[in-house]
Amino acid sequence: MKKILIIEDDKFLRELIVRKLVQEGFEVSEAIDGEEGLRKIKEEKPNLVLLDLILPTIDGFEVLTKIKEEPTLVSLPIIILSNLGQREDIERSLKLGAIDYLVKAHFTPNEIIEKVRNVLK
Repeated sequence: MKKILIIEDDKFLRELIVRKLVQEGFEVSEAIDGEEGLRKIKEEKPNLVLLDLILPTIDGFEVLTKIKEEPTLVSLPIIILSNLGQREDIERSLKLGAIDYLVKAHFTPNEIIEKVRNVLK
């Protein structure tokens, strides 16, 4: 079973996506801030991370940077899920190693799950 970590401080959105992923047969773990997210990535070794950029403690950019500095985590697929839709934010995320960037307002939970499924194929 593929394990997904969602790092998202918006409780409503996080629970919605967790529910959908579980229905799809994924094992799901959640973190509500960057620090907890980094700890869980190291402990749980997920197959994919859904990462918000605006987070308490450590933001998503820093989480991404720290993940990509770890040789054992460098190939971990990260999909950014953010309200930030600026080209600079998108380019910065992709440059830091994210494999995809989804602007929350533009994607339904089902489309997000579809992206996850495609990455993990």
